[in-house]
Amino acid sequence: MVAAIANGAVILLIAPLFEGVVRKMKAIVHSRKGPPITQGYIDILKLLGKEELRSTGNAVFRFAPAVAFGAFLTVGLLTPMGGANLTGDMVAWIYFLTLGAAALIAMAAASGNPFSIAGGAREIMLLLSVEPVVVTALITAAVKSRSMRLEDMVAWNAQNGPSISMACAGIAFFLALQATMGKLPFDIAEAETEIAGGPLLEQSGPNLAVTKLALLMRQVVYALLLVQVFVPWPTVGFWPVSVLLTLIKVLILFIIAAVIEAVSPRLRIDQAMNYMGRVLFVALAALAFASIGV
Repeated sequence: MVAAIANGAVILLIAPLFEGVVRKMKAIVHSRKGPPITQGYIDILKLLGKEELRSTGNAVFRFAPAVAFGAFLTVGLLTPMGGANLTGDMVAWIYFLTLGAAALIAMAAASGNPFSIAGGAREIMLLLSVEPVVVTALITAAVKSRSMRLEDMVAWNAQNGPSISMACAGIAFFLALQATMGKLPFDIAEAETEIAGGPLLEQSGPNLAVTKLALLMRQVVYALLLVQVFVPWPTVGFWPVSVLLTLIKVLILFIIAAVIEAVSPRLRIDQAMNYMGRVLFVALAALAFASIGV
């Protein structure tokens, strides 16, 4: 329980910091000064102090941000970090991630705004194309470790070293990471220049702050699971040092994502789904290799 709470607290606290690093890196690529890396904290605190304006009295629209926040925070509690001994398994991890995404989609549909509804529809299509890649990659790790517990997957890969199936699954997960994080060229659901923020358009004040923080936590847990399950090396017995090394690897992923975002144009939804179809083929190849023990 203590390890899970520590995981959740770390993810909750560092998520805005990683977003600040991404924004600073994008500014550097574009030859701009950019905001400070603490801008994520500033934005959330500012929104928490703003008045909440509601476009509708629909209860789903009102409470969906809290549901999404709770779901993604629970995912953070379940995600192994730095060798912590957790009991979360793959099924619960995927369930709460999907629950959070469903809450955001329901929020968009309940807003009554056509731009938000369009963003929600795009979120559904991305979810249906991205989640199979993530699930297949995790099933590959489950087959290799003979366990559905995330901690067992991490321990097996750390002890047995790289394999063809785990390498292919990790590559597939990495290729899908930009989409799971909702960054260019896959920020199709929000697409500020097209649908003015999509699902987030009608939210304001504290609810918008909670929604943004939930999305930032979702980015961190995806990156965290990738580095923990598929790149768990080096292993360090001392928990604080292990956590620090893990966060450094996550930070590197965020920097790579920022550079890709800075130089990539937005894809159309059909292009994104075609891309994910090819990535799913890589994930299925990894699962095939795992089933024959490679």
